[in-house]
Amino acid sequence: MSNAFRDLLKKVGSGNHTGENLTRDEAATATRMILRQEATPAQIGAFLIAHRIKRPTGEELAGMLDAYDQLGPKLQPITSGQRVFILGLPYDGRSRTAPISPVTALLLSAAGQPVIMHGGDRLPTKYGLPLVDIWQELGVDWTGLSLAQTQQVFEATGLGFIYLPQHFPLAQGLFEYRDQIGKRPPFATMELIWCPYAGDAHIVAGYVHPPTEGMFQTAFAVRGTQYFTTVKGLEGSCDLPRDRTAIIGLSTQNPHEPIERLHLVPRDYGFTTKNVLLESTTQLLDAMQSVLQGQPSELMQTALWNGGFYLWQCGVCPDMQSGIAKAEDLLRSGTVTQQLEKITQVLASVTRSLIKF
Repeated sequence: MSNAFRDLLKKVGSGNHTGENLTRDEAATATRMILRQEATPAQIGAFLIAHRIKRPTGEELAGMLDAYDQLGPKLQPITSGQRVFILGLPYDGRSRTAPISPVTALLLSAAGQPVIMHGGDRLPTKYGLPLVDIWQELGVDWTGLSLAQTQQVFEATGLGFIYLPQHFPLAQGLFEYRDQIGKRPPFATMELIWCPYAGDAHIVAGYVHPPTEGMFQTAFAVRGTQYFTTVKGLEGSCDLPRDRTAIIGLSTQNPHEPIERLHLVPRDYGFTTKNVLLESTTQLLDAMQSVLQGQPSELMQTALWNGGFYLWQCGVCPDMQSGIAKAEDLLRSGTVTQQLEKITQVLASVTRSLIKF
């Protein structure tokens, strides 16, 4: 048993009257001890559920991110005129609405905007459809690449994926605990704003509950993160909804200033107010292939709605309307399909090099 960890556990697990928040340094220490399994399983499980009940603070999230920065993987800076977008999505996947973020990532990278995604396999507590499965169905298998190989793909295509089982096994080791406690611990919140990139980045984080956005803002301010976007998205992702107004927070140049609030109404841009449901993986991939071929569909509307917003926000287009038009042109012209083919070819080449070696 770790006496040092027990002292940290006592602070977060002592209840409303005597419990205390951790400092940034304490949160970083606790996270390092959990990742390294220096605390006992009983201590780790107790900490995760106690911290969830207490609810994390932004300062605690900042400390957890400090530990991830110290122990986790990072893709190295690439030569690009664009700040790299980090798309933060829930690791436990999607179960109700059709995800569009892989198409968004392809659109952005095809337009010259580098993107990094991160995640793992089907994970607790939702065990929804994960990003890595969608990519595999599209012909891009990130799961067998080392970090160095992923770096090669990222440098050649502007798209990278940090796959936890391969690149960050310390974090992967926490998922058994998360399954056993049956609830998302604060690590599931922190992961949405983790940045596995060593260069200049813009973090895009989805969330469900408004207090979570406030935690994000505090963590960003504490860490001096200047560039970020928050999205009250579908199932906590950064996919913009179509059935309601999209509520978005945009960072200012000063991380200590309030965010700029943006409300986007789908019908103002000619979109129907309807989300595409996730019926099955097969149905989703068929619909995605249709989108990549530039064919009209409900999922195409979702792709244009999201692609237009992100092309605008990364500076490729001057406004939302021109972003939507640009997204449509990239899809209908076959440019996005060509980008997908390029990624598969580069990945295959990297994999062949490993086999030869």
